[in-house]
Amino acid sequence: MHFELTENQKMIAETIKDFGAKHIKPFVMEWDEAQHFPIDLIKKLGEMGFLGVLVPEEYGGSGLGYQEYYTVVSEIAKICGSIGLSVAAHNSLCTGHILQFGNEEQKKKWLPKLATGEWLGAWGLTEPNTGSDAGNMKCVAVKDGNDWIINGTKCWITHGKSSNVAVVIVRTGEVGDSHGMTAMVVERGTAGFSAGKKENKLGMRASETTEMIFDNCRIPASNVLGNVGDGFIQSMKVLDGGRISIAALSCGIAKGAYEASIQYSKERHQFNQPISNFQAIAFKLADMKMKIEAAELLTLQAADMKNRHEKVTKESAFAKYYASEISVQCAENAVQIFGGYGYTKDFPVEKYWRDSKLCTIGEGTSEIQKLVIAREISKH
Repeated sequence: MHFELTENQKMIAETIKDFGAKHIKPFVMEWDEAQHFPIDLIKKLGEMGFLGVLVPEEYGGSGLGYQEYYTVVSEIAKICGSIGLSVAAHNSLCTGHILQFGNEEQKKKWLPKLATGEWLGAWGLTEPNTGSDAGNMKCVAVKDGNDWIINGTKCWITHGKSSNVAVVIVRTGEVGDSHGMTAMVVERGTAGFSAGKKENKLGMRASETTEMIFDNCRIPASNVLGNVGDGFIQSMKVLDGGRISIAALSCGIAKGAYEASIQYSKERHQFNQPISNFQAIAFKLADMKMKIEAAELLTLQAADMKNRHEKVTKESAFAKYYASEISVQCAENAVQIFGGYGYTKDFPVEKYWRDSKLCTIGEGTSEIQKLVIAREISKH
């Protein structure tokens, strides 16, 4: 495994830095305050190839690997966690599920639109009463001739309102049966498919999170991904890759907080010298840098294994768990380094702090990651 940035990664980082300085950074707090989801910006990122990073070129994607994907998500998250989250969710969940488990006809139908940003994707597993306990889901699909009729609600869905297409995991068998769930694609405009409540969140406020409601929503059997009953198994595999993207998101937020802290500590003077000279501050910065490097290494290890099509259940859980937790720690240190200014919205670090917390919750909480890791290591 090589740790040097490839030419592709350097070019991606530079492109995002330039684009972000002009199109993201000036509006970050405005979008955050208003909970405005900048869909036009997301579509621009799609035109640049950042919404189909892992999609082969034959389906309109960039045809890149997980190392480049890490760079895309982390570099965007350095500027704004919300935009990083939306890019991550679109790439690894909806688009990733169709890429991994769709048949040729389904891939040709949906991937070109998703990969180019013409269409925005959503992915629905979680329900009001089933977060980690997905086996008890109440959203049900019943076969009716050549169609399926879906009834139920999904919640905490990124792009639940603005998406053009959603991959939804629904129950088609018995409660608690891991082979009793099926993945289905539902297009916006389908009768009975609507958006519900939009969540008013602590952080990641410019990334849309809403309910998706299905009321006698009829879809053709051709919209089923893979085999009936394989939805939960597919989801676990999708989440293995998705956790790499949350780790990348966490690293980006942590780096953003760290870089802001370094700059501020050199500019802020107390007792006639920059505060970076004081050991209390210098040790915080050293701690942040070390944890970011360790989180990056865990994430790049998982990315490297994923590129080689190896099983990454344990490694992606390592990366997601550690990176998300240190992201919160780094952002919190940043607020402390900025002092009273860190607590105000005039400075960037309070937003990094608010955004970082979601990383310990989404796509499996830190507690679930520990469970996944414990199960994996007990197999050996």
